[in-house]
Amino acid sequence: MSPSIPTALLLAGVAAQFADKLALDTLTLAATQAGATPRLVGLLVAAQSAAWLLVSLPAGVFADRVAPRSLVVVGGILMMAGSLVGTLLLGTGEVGWLLALSTFVAASGPVVIALSIFVLLPRMVQVANLPRANGRLELGRACFSLAAPLMAGWAVAHGVSALGLALCALLGAIVLVAALRLPGERPPAQPRLPLHRAIAEGGAFVARHPYLRPIALCAIGWNVAFFAFLAIVTPYAARILLLAPETIGLASSAYGVGLVAGALSGARLIARLPTGLLLVFGPASSFVGAALLALAPASLGWPVLAFAFCLFGFGPILWFITQTSLRQAVTPQALLGRVSATLTTAMYGMRPVGALAGGLAGEWLGLATAIWLPVALFALSTLAILASSMPGLKAMPDGELALSTRG
Repeated sequence: MSPSIPTALLLAGVAAQFADKLALDTLTLAATQAGATPRLVGLLVAAQSAAWLLVSLPAGVFADRVAPRSLVVVGGILMMAGSLVGTLLLGTGEVGWLLALSTFVAASGPVVIALSIFVLLPRMVQVANLPRANGRLELGRACFSLAAPLMAGWAVAHGVSALGLALCALLGAIVLVAALRLPGERPPAQPRLPLHRAIAEGGAFVARHPYLRPIALCAIGWNVAFFAFLAIVTPYAARILLLAPETIGLASSAYGVGLVAGALSGARLIARLPTGLLLVFGPASSFVGAALLALAPASLGWPVLAFAFCLFGFGPILWFITQTSLRQAVTPQALLGRVSATLTTAMYGMRPVGALAGGLAGEWLGLATAIWLPVALFALSTLAILASSMPGLKAMPDGELALSTRG
């Protein structure tokens, strides 16, 4: 096994995550600029993220059964097809159900690719180097996340919103090229359980594991909160803080600054700080950022919005690198795909729930009141970790606990 992440794996993972972020930023800004209601903005965000809820679990089963490279190819094709259709729809001014459907198809690609990479990485990288390898993946994603809102804001402001989705289609083609350089070996043969039983086996492992269970609960709360925030924040920034699209995009790019800072320092901080502290800091920093924005007057809107996005990037990426490396270390190889799918569903499957909740809250309660919804949800996410044994975890565990929890 290599001490560092292979270039092709890094390229496929970064391209897929960049496309996912760019599509999200493009859709929310384009819909808001077109005069869409908060409910419609929430619907588009929900459609873009519903793939994580509906596709993750079955894709996780196949990730344990077939060559992960094959799934990366499928993911690239889905990215290209959905993004090309979305480009045509957005170019003709169609902001509705058809755009939501094409977005769901395109977003299914990064779901499949992310699961495949999670399974491949422990096969290609030594366990001791997993935090560094995951940090490199997140650093690549972070750098492009810094650019995504700037690109989306420029495209919307200049009336070429469809350009963002066209670039997502190009990124799908890059994934296909990178997939050709990945190993094509199938995983070791294992009993073929029915799909529902195979999914349940991965979920049961997470549910009884003392580390993975609180991580899943925290992830559910955080993702509901973050996507409720995303559904609300663009209309809130435009109509309450009176910020222009370019200014909103610039402030949102601070999310990428936080991601880059967290990814650069992640491996060193994981080696030097207690693991439990990092797992608490991630959701707690998001709570602080959302609360500051809800309390900020309009005159401080731009700097506080940028600071909040920076916190959303820095703290959670440390949490993500930490918990990803932890679950790769404690999960048996034969369960990697299904355990990852279970955690992925917990982390991302709640996105449409949060987006719809945020959109409806913005419409029914008004944006000034609805902005407090993600604040409360981030607090619950933090409590999920604080109420467990995780705060006392001093260092990254080895694989022994994985074996002891299988029976």
